[in-house]
Amino acid sequence: MLNEALRFLLDALLQPFAAILLLRFHLQWLRAPMRNPLGEFVMTLTNFLVLRTRRFIPPVLGYDAASLLLAFLVEAAYLVAVLWAQGFPLVAFPLPGLLALTAVKLLKLGLYLLMAALFAQAVLSWVNPYTPAAGLLNAVTHRFLAPLRRIIPPLGNIDLTLLVLLILCQLALIVPLGWLESVAMKLL
Repeated sequence: MLNEALRFLLDALLQPFAAILLLRFHLQWLRAPMRNPLGEFVMTLTNFLVLRTRRFIPPVLGYDAASLLLAFLVEAAYLVAVLWAQGFPLVAFPLPGLLALTAVKLLKLGLYLLMAALFAQAVLSWVNPYTPAAGLLNAVTHRFLAPLRRIIPPLGNIDLTLLVLLILCQLALIVPLGWLESVAMKLL
């Protein structure tokens, strides 16, 4: 029962924080406008840690290395805590397996963030296409939708590229990332 409570707290606090740090990295990488409620929420929630880390970790090739490194460390801490709660001995903990599993989990989180942005963009296009979050969602998804839009024309006024990209993301989660996750789990 105590392990379930610990797992719940880890899933409710640590995992979402890693996702928010990764979202901050993605928003800056994709040059998304941050002057909207979601962008300001992400910045406010992560500034206390990212701004301190930037003193020691400078940007690499123009990318926010501090946010990405913090997302990696928080995800690694989450995985260590989850594995420990499941009874995995921490004495003989294989570091290469943990690093590989953390990288795969961050890739999965990145795809889940993209899928959430696609879903939110689809819903908002029906309900309120002029919401302040529309610019942010467009900046996040445009780079991935643009190549598909050149290949798949709209049917009437319906853009099917969001659906196609959601299917491709799901396939990427199942096939290559599923295989990478099983390889990383074998390293543990």
